[in-house]
Amino acid sequence: MERAAGILLSISSLPSKYGIGCFSKAAYDLIDWMKKAGQSYWQILPLGPTSYGDSPYQSFSTYAGNPYFISLEALIEEGLLTEEECAAADLDIDPRDVDYERLYKERYPLLKKAYERSRISEDPGYQQFMAENSWWLSDYALFMAVKERFGGAPWTEWAEDIRLRWNNALDYYRREAYFEIEFQQYMQYTFYKQWKALKAYANSQGVKIIGDIPIYVAMDSADTWAHPELFQLDGDNVPLAVAGCPPDGFSAIGQLWGNPLYRWEHHEHTGYDWWMKRLDYCFRLYDVVRIDHFRGFDEYYSIPYKAETAIGGHWEKGPGIKLFRRMEERLGKREVIAEDLGYVTDTVRQLVRDSGFPGMKVLEFAFDSRDSGCASDYLPHNYVENAVAYTGTHDNETIVGWFDSISKEERQMARDYLCDQYTPKKYLYKSFISLIMRSRAKLCVIPMQDYLGLDDGSRMNQPSTVGKNWRWRLEAKDLSDELQAELRQTARRYGRLAWQWDDALDQEKEAVSDGPEQEGAADGAVE
Repeated sequence: MERAAGILLSISSLPSKYGIGCFSKAAYDLIDWMKKAGQSYWQILPLGPTSYGDSPYQSFSTYAGNPYFISLEALIEEGLLTEEECAAADLDIDPRDVDYERLYKERYPLLKKAYERSRISEDPGYQQFMAENSWWLSDYALFMAVKERFGGAPWTEWAEDIRLRWNNALDYYRREAYFEIEFQQYMQYTFYKQWKALKAYANSQGVKIIGDIPIYVAMDSADTWAHPELFQLDGDNVPLAVAGCPPDGFSAIGQLWGNPLYRWEHHEHTGYDWWMKRLDYCFRLYDVVRIDHFRGFDEYYSIPYKAETAIGGHWEKGPGIKLFRRMEERLGKREVIAEDLGYVTDTVRQLVRDSGFPGMKVLEFAFDSRDSGCASDYLPHNYVENAVAYTGTHDNETIVGWFDSISKEERQMARDYLCDQYTPKKYLYKSFISLIMRSRAKLCVIPMQDYLGLDDGSRMNQPSTVGKNWRWRLEAKDLSDELQAELRQTARRYGRLAWQWDDALDQEKEAVSDGPEQEGAADGAVE
């Protein structure tokens, strides 16, 4: 990995005519904008279909793609939908917000119309996709079709015969729900066809995609329903314990995620075969894979099933380096980012070192008045080269919101570290971006909200809350020429510019963006 810069932005946050970011022209426009801004990595959130709470980390499948990301504009171009039909759905009530309830009610009927007009069974590309993906897609499509028959209820509440996958019940629903199953398969084919084209375009422009693999799958998922032997479930497929994390800075009662825990002894016995398939699939989707909650492979937090909070949980040992040694044997050396945040022990640090994967450094964790001295791993002068630096992640406040929320003492600590007592607060976010950009970390990824200097009204996710997350969206006007020039000059200044530019273009951009001497002003605060 070369020294570079990138942007953190969910697909759902892209500008769009129809209620949510998707694989439309706006996605291609972003890639063009990123290239001119000197950004070589685009980090996205998980691509899976979301369930209750709209979280991409609680998906109906670890393999399936989110049908909301299918471009309706592309379906219009294919003649499968009309502009009038899409406009009548009235999806874009607020261009800054994703209304998931409205999407569910209005977007699926449009996709159903496209399917009914598609004659998909005659498409050779569809037939090939089915042949290559039946190992996961058959279970997923059936799962979603049966879920529809049971009014959207989780599979744990289905009739016993299909809940426990009796053969006669599987055969019955495959016959009775044939067209609903095919509809689900059509959406997945369309999703992956559009995603493949978008990723190919990004790569052709020198932009690599950083994807995200949650360590756990959802309880209400095709993965858990189809393969209960992989998880800590009893004979009736009821969880024995569930995942979460203990009390921390995000929550005084911890986080009760509710995901089923892995039966790691079974995975080891099979040579981690399920994990190898899962990881291999991710490496076909993305150029770099960020593994969420990496510490869970060292030790994972086990919470008794039906507990109301995470306080009563305990730690158990995970597979450790054995899984990643197996990955290298099966898949070769791959680009991985280890999300090693949270409560990090010496054994977690050792696992990250042994894996060779870059860990994550988040600036917002650096200025904690409970810590003393300059030894914090999150202070930029301590960053190692093999790391990915962030101002914050999708789970954090924006850098503007964070600075407003910390104590007066911590704000002073931050200004002292910057050697900057005078830059107005409204410009200080630029100082923080420049601070990590000049660190040793090879890759620096900035959430788009931080590049725009937005407050917590644009925060992506607040852990342990439901109903207000994953909703923020860009507008096309946010991607201005001025911001593009600023990003490019920042990347160039700190040795992260990915492209060889024409001299005339360089001079033109510098004339627009540089003005009076910038670098001496509050360490880049008013760039």
